[in-house]
Amino acid sequence: IRGNTRGEFMHLLLGWKGIKMCKKDVIQMISQSELDQMSQEFHANQAYELAANAAVKNGIMEASANYESMRKLPMSFSLDLKQGEITNQKASGRCWIFAALNTFRFEMIKKYNLSTVELSQNYLFFYDKLEKANYYLESVMTIADEPLNGRLFTFINNDPLGDGGQWDMIANLVEKYGIVPKEAYPDAAGSLNSRWFDQYLTTKLREYGSILRQMTLDHQPMEEVQEAKKKMLSEFYRMLCISLGEPPKTFDYTLCNKDDEVIQEFGITPKEFFQRYVGIQLSDYVSLIHSPTEDKPYEKLYTVKFLGNVYEGTPVTYLNLPMETIKEAVVAQLKDGHPVWFGSDCMKYSLRKEGIFDRKSVGVERLFDSEISFTKEDYLNYGDSAMNHAMVILGVNLDSDEKPDRWRIENSWGKEAGQDGYYVASDSWFDSFVFQVVVNKKHLSEKLRKILAEQDRIELEPWDPFGTLAD
Repeated sequence: IRGNTRGEFMHLLLGWKGIKMCKKDVIQMISQSELDQMSQEFHANQAYELAANAAVKNGIMEASANYESMRKLPMSFSLDLKQGEITNQKASGRCWIFAALNTFRFEMIKKYNLSTVELSQNYLFFYDKLEKANYYLESVMTIADEPLNGRLFTFINNDPLGDGGQWDMIANLVEKYGIVPKEAYPDAAGSLNSRWFDQYLTTKLREYGSILRQMTLDHQPMEEVQEAKKKMLSEFYRMLCISLGEPPKTFDYTLCNKDDEVIQEFGITPKEFFQRYVGIQLSDYVSLIHSPTEDKPYEKLYTVKFLGNVYEGTPVTYLNLPMETIKEAVVAQLKDGHPVWFGSDCMKYSLRKEGIFDRKSVGVERLFDSEISFTKEDYLNYGDSAMNHAMVILGVNLDSDEKPDRWRIENSWGKEAGQDGYYVASDSWFDSFVFQVVVNKKHLSEKLRKILAEQDRIELEPWDPFGTLAD
């Protein structure tokens, strides 16, 4: 190496070790001249300065709202199901519970000719927390030999008691515990604003997990480990009761409909209440997902490892289908007179005040003069979008070809958000940012029903985009 410069010597040395190194003079940095050029280009276009004035004063979303596109999304629909008064999840991540109970109460309102009714979200919230505690502790014992800083343990330990959930998690809770009307178990301060409630109970839960993990690693008898867990869950139940109040085992119920007809129940159980007043078979409903990614072929069943709440319950199950097939099933269920629970990315191209989900109406790309070319596959593959919120589809507008062009959405953010609590979504937004719908299996073809009955589930990793929870 005689005659080489120091830089050349280091390059040869690092190259010999299998490491490639760029010379300092080819490393690209932002120079002052480049900054000056960027500034000149910005000020050379008056439209950019006007956009900056609007966005700095009003915010990006307000400055990008496109009134022409918004006018093309009226809150009128060729098929529209009528619902009771809008609900409000407040400062909690219970949208999945609200959405499910909104579909249930629709059946009650229709069946009993009611003006409105509300079911207790707090009731399912309580038992979801209890079941998630057990699910977490069992998971920690199952992976006790995993390193604490490993990806699997880190993921499971990250948010073991979060408010979010999935449709199958709702189904498992209702099958086990039933439901109650809101007056039988109203909200508590901890369910209306769950931040501190979640924080302190999560800390306690992780403490339980650390103890059980060590007992498992020490090869203590499983009977002793389970007995310790039993005592922990009893203490955790007490903490839940102090935070939310203890749920009723039975209750009395008086129902008065639009014609002033009165129905009374005495000593009814939550499971009896669901069977009698809602009366749907949850096992008839299936989650359809749209994932146009290479790792998830269509017409296959999927589940997600370590995703659930009721440990002994039915695993989360998805059937991946093309979007056109999904929309056909949704329209069929609406025509049959029943709403649809669905999960989407509610943050993308969303105007909260106006109640609009639409890419053209939220013209951020025009505001920035920079088009986003991501496809739905790109959004999923690069972690930029996934289901984060559950709502209810109550209506659709069909064009002259009987194809959807906009959808009516019932949200759970109160009447102040959207148009008296309702949103309208363009069909193009539906294509891009709706990831899951729940429909009755009768609206699927015989071929798809056979897949549901016979096919084994393909397991996805816990950090898969479809392992996210609606909250």
